[in-house]
Amino acid sequence: MPISKPLPRTLEDWLKQLDKHLLPVPAESHLTVCRALSDSRRSLREIAALMQASPALALSVLREANRQAGSFSTPAESLESAIGRLGLQRTLELVKRQPARPLDEIPLALRQIQLISQHAAQQASGLFSARLARLWQEIHWGSLLFLAPIWSLLAAHPELFKEWEQRVLARAEPAARVEQDLLGVPLLALCLALAERWRLPDWVVQGYRLLVEDRRQLVKALHIARDNQHPLRQQQMLDADTPLRRWLTQPANSILLANGLALSAHHAWSSPHSLRWQHLTGLYLQLPLNDVQQQVHQHAVQSARQQASAELWHPAQALLWPWDTRRLQSQTNPPPATASASASADNGWRQHCAQLLAQPSAFHNLGQLTTRTTQALQACGMSRVLLLLADRSHSRLHAQQQAGLDPSAGTLVIDPLHSQVLRRLLKTPAQLRLTPANIAQFSALLPGSLKVLFPSEHLLLRSLASNGRVVMIIIADQNGAALSDVSVQAFGKTVQCIQRALDSFAKRER
Repeated sequence: MPISKPLPRTLEDWLKQLDKHLLPVPAESHLTVCRALSDSRRSLREIAALMQASPALALSVLREANRQAGSFSTPAESLESAIGRLGLQRTLELVKRQPARPLDEIPLALRQIQLISQHAAQQASGLFSARLARLWQEIHWGSLLFLAPIWSLLAAHPELFKEWEQRVLARAEPAARVEQDLLGVPLLALCLALAERWRLPDWVVQGYRLLVEDRRQLVKALHIARDNQHPLRQQQMLDADTPLRRWLTQPANSILLANGLALSAHHAWSSPHSLRWQHLTGLYLQLPLNDVQQQVHQHAVQSARQQASAELWHPAQALLWPWDTRRLQSQTNPPPATASASASADNGWRQHCAQLLAQPSAFHNLGQLTTRTTQALQACGMSRVLLLLADRSHSRLHAQQQAGLDPSAGTLVIDPLHSQVLRRLLKTPAQLRLTPANIAQFSALLPGSLKVLFPSEHLLLRSLASNGRVVMIIIADQNGAALSDVSVQAFGKTVQCIQRALDSFAKRER
């Protein structure tokens, strides 16, 4: 995309331009905050909460308070303290000077990067605020404002965001080279300089100094964090490096971790960059990777519920996609000829899942729900699928839907009494993955009729419950081929959608 404005090429020129650039504010938020500041009944906390909905306003107030700190030796770490230093009248005057614009006139790139900052604030609050309760304001405002220097950059030159996405994420060009081409200076160096000039909270400045001036600690911590499956060995390595252990436990690192998680998730949850931040967060919190991912995904969904917009991309949307999917595919290797067919299949999978997740339930009867369930499982890569429904006494399993199997599978009835595996699946929702390593252990515990339909050493069995009682067992494979971890993850995400559909359908019927 051609650059529409001449860009500075030196750090000092960038600072001069961005330091005086005013960020546009949504007109509705601007009016709400002005009214609150004029209302003597409003507390500072209420005003700060309203201002938080417009990150640009929060930045302008905090920046101005710290510029005019006077006798205050340390910068304000929260919006409440910044308003207290300025006073309500000066804060109101400052807010009125900010350019108020209709939402559709604010550059999409600026709104996108602010959404990433709001996602980071949600991650920081969910992951760290409970553990560091006395520092919750520093954690919240530091994580929200960490990317503030980039807000100003994109407010002045919104075209840079699309250019960066295409070159770094889609074409996999080195970020340092792209930054040099576009800006003439390293992006992190520019962010550090702006953070220091604006006297942003100390934790923000510390984070940029670490990334610019001392990456050794970060690299050493990342090296240890990769060994997430051996926490004892990780602890021994930290005990052997006292300075690293002390650095890692600093509360200031929470805002760097939160922004690393949010920014890397913008491309893909399973990218190497994203996994590095997940591993490092696990080391910081002393949690296994699976627990970290579960929490991070939950906080992303909560963030999307609060801030998502139809015009903007939120990484929570990708949690419904197959695990290795990228929103912007790398072009370092030419895409295969079947790329369009793959994209079409992926779109079909997402459409099926969207139907399953609809609230209230989009299904008028169980047959419609199970048909859509089978279609979603096929779209996620399962070529043979069998859905078994349990009767109320769990004494019979009846085939409800099948795909890719002999037509006789549609009339199958199984007595689970003689199968330990089926009894276990009916007892509580669970998943069993058969592989050559465990097939000898479980094969004898499966009914012969299932083994005839699925003559395979690679099989997935999953039971689902409704109202606390198992009602369905899903059996699926890929025509006997080995199941990759990606395929198993895609199956798992599809099953999550099916479970939600069952829950919604049960409520609808009641």
